[in-house]
Amino acid sequence: MIVAFSVAPSGPAPDSHESPGQVSDSVSEAVAAAVRVVRESGLPHETSSMFTSVEGEWDEVMDVVKRATEAAGRYGSRVSLVLKADIRPGWTGQLAAKVARVEEHLGRDLA
Repeated sequence: MIVAFSVAPSGPAPDSHESPGQVSDSVSEAVAAAVRVVRESGLPHETSSMFTSVEGEWDEVMDVVKRATEAAGRYGSRVSLVLKADIRPGWTGQLAAKVARVEEHLGRDLA
């Protein structure tokens, strides 16, 4: 399966002395913590400006998403998680292969 997800904390961090009005709207540090979890998992992955995609078996991918969400959660009092999954048992290597198939069609269209 491939899961594309994004996490974003909001509100003051649990150990912060900031009021909600003082909290920065940048989430890059929290996102970096989440992406670090994905990279350390060893699963195939890629990160774009909006989502991180990770490929593997259901249990291992969902465990990574859970741990990444928890990592981002340390930066706020709540976390928003957006997740989209392509569940296709028996298929691997699709993180790159799906893009390659689209590029192949684009190449034909340009010729």
